[in-house]
Amino acid sequence: MISVIIPTLNEEKVLDTTLKHLKEAEVEVIVSDGGSTDQTLRIARSRGLQVISSPAGRSLQLNSGAEASNGDMLLFLHADTLLPAGFTDHVIMTLETPGVAAGAFRLSVDDNRTIFRIIEAGANLRSSLLQMPYGDQALFMKREIFRKVGGFPSIPIMEDYSLVSLLRKQGRIQTLPEHVITSARRWICQGPVRTTLKNQCMVAGYLLGISPRRLARFYRVRKKL
Repeated sequence: MISVIIPTLNEEKVLDTTLKHLKEAEVEVIVSDGGSTDQTLRIARSRGLQVISSPAGRSLQLNSGAEASNGDMLLFLHADTLLPAGFTDHVIMTLETPGVAAGAFRLSVDDNRTIFRIIEAGANLRSSLLQMPYGDQALFMKREIFRKVGGFPSIPIMEDYSLVSLLRKQGRIQTLPEHVITSARRWICQGPVRTTLKNQCMVAGYLLGISPRRLARFYRVRKKL
């Protein structure tokens, strides 16, 4: 069985659409909530889903969701990201391939502007050539591998980058040709170019050894500007 784990914090605007795309799939869906004060919990419970409470923080919520799940395969999905049709077959086939430790999908952004085609191309090139997909590409892996690497590191930012780095030591990270469709909202909030540059600064800082806590403080300050 595949367990789909969705971390949430005030996601009422996007969650219902994401859940509708999962309705026909034979998967376990767990919503790991970090303290929503809007209608997020009502939306999840109205669909009969298992909802767990977790301290806020994506790594904490994802790990809590994984711990509460029952599937032997785990798929971590952002609340504003839609999975491709037939994703369960793709996940199973990928994880049954010898030498593959984990997988993800190609990225597509729900905005028609050219800048987002460039962002998509960069993300898909990175994940294919460097085997470094990010969390918005719906990372998936077997539970045993997730446990072996210790789950998501308990850090306030760069948790998906850190996990993928650990997974690469276990085998290949396969990026599938099928696309997830993710919301452009986080790029639109501060502008796509500025957001992309900020994200690259986070990666550079992390690789240079700057602590994730310092990076998170910088990220939040810049986000408010």
